[in-house]
Amino acid sequence: MTIVLVFLLKISFAQVPIPSPLKDTTVKQTDSLLATDSALLVTEVKANPDSILRIINLNPFFTLQVDSTLIYDFQINKPAQSYFWFLKTAPVGVKIDRNSGLLSFKADRSYFKSGKLKYDTPYNIEMGVQNLKDANERIESSFILLFYNTEVIVSKITPTVGNMMLIQEGDSVHFRVQCEEGTFPIEQITINTNEPISNFNAVKNCNDEFIWKVPYDFIRDNDTARQKILLLQFIGSDKFQNRDTATVRLYIKPGINYPEKVLEHRQVENEIKRYVNNLKLTFFVVSSNINQTKKTRTTFDISGSSTAMLGTVLATAGGSESVKNIGKVLPSIGLTLVPVKEAVSPNKVQEQNTASEIRSTIKRFDYMMSDNMLIGERDTEILSKTKKLRDELKQSQLQLVDLPMLEFDPRYSQEEAEKYFNNPKVSKKYKLKVN
Repeated sequence: MTIVLVFLLKISFAQVPIPSPLKDTTVKQTDSLLATDSALLVTEVKANPDSILRIINLNPFFTLQVDSTLIYDFQINKPAQSYFWFLKTAPVGVKIDRNSGLLSFKADRSYFKSGKLKYDTPYNIEMGVQNLKDANERIESSFILLFYNTEVIVSKITPTVGNMMLIQEGDSVHFRVQCEEGTFPIEQITINTNEPISNFNAVKNCNDEFIWKVPYDFIRDNDTARQKILLLQFIGSDKFQNRDTATVRLYIKPGINYPEKVLEHRQVENEIKRYVNNLKLTFFVVSSNINQTKKTRTTFDISGSSTAMLGTVLATAGGSESVKNIGKVLPSIGLTLVPVKEAVSPNKVQEQNTASEIRSTIKRFDYMMSDNMLIGERDTEILSKTKKLRDELKQSQLQLVDLPMLEFDPRYSQEEAEKYFNNPKVSKKYKLKVN
């Protein structure tokens, strides 16, 4: 450690009285031509330099190592026993003997470790000497004391997090950058990264916070690696360009953009609901046509059976006694059926199968939507649930690609289709039977 002492001398002393003309040794007389009655006398006093109080051995430079002692004996041009020395301002450890003017200072290392003294910090020391009998006869001086350490301790950058962090897209990085002060404090901090980033809180000084939210598109779709490493280098420098670097590695994995994925899931749900409503309306029309065919076949069967039975009865009734018994036979006409030709009202087997398939598709959609519903706004399985719903929708659309969908018909309403689909009789009709 080198200590530089710069003395700035400031002298104040009492005014010296001018001796009387009788004691003056030098007399100057004006020109005799200008003097008439009397001569004008002008005196000059040559004061003795030793009559002014001063320090005769000022040395503005001192060199001192750490843990060594400085001893310097100040001297004046007057008898020392008539004067005393004093310190007006001085840092810790600086002492002066009031009688002899002996300045002493021990540059203890503990002063710098405890923070009582600091390197590269000017300390103004004011000292003086004064006459014990005449307070006006005094002199004051001041000097600046600087401490330099030959072994420079570089200040260090210490983030409040570890040197490695594992995060995902959408997460926020938030930590403070602190400094361990050495010989010279850090005056500026810069950030270097291996990947360009934006919208972050820059760190310029010690104790500043680094804040950055990882964007969801940090890892792009065309990137082969499914994980990126972002290096954050915080470089601190002092006024002498002594530098220290702290590195934080961020391992970033693809994250889920929950606001966007929730909207996507809702969009798929809405598409499924709209498709299910169309399926229910189509099922209502197809099932109604099948019921109409059944009614036609039943009416035709009853009419044909009644006509055949009536002809047989009238043909066999030969006498009046037989005619009387016609009324006993006719009540059973409606219970007698005969086979009907397919040409009269053909069976709609394809429509029946189509209606059954439509109903099973609707039931499957109801189960899929209940099984893949979201649990909260940050469901970790939102991607797989959305994919299952989308795949099921595509598969059903391909399976019923030849089905003419009935999206709107003024003869039918969505409420009627919903009521008909949930009718217990309809459910029983399409329920699978096991013999």
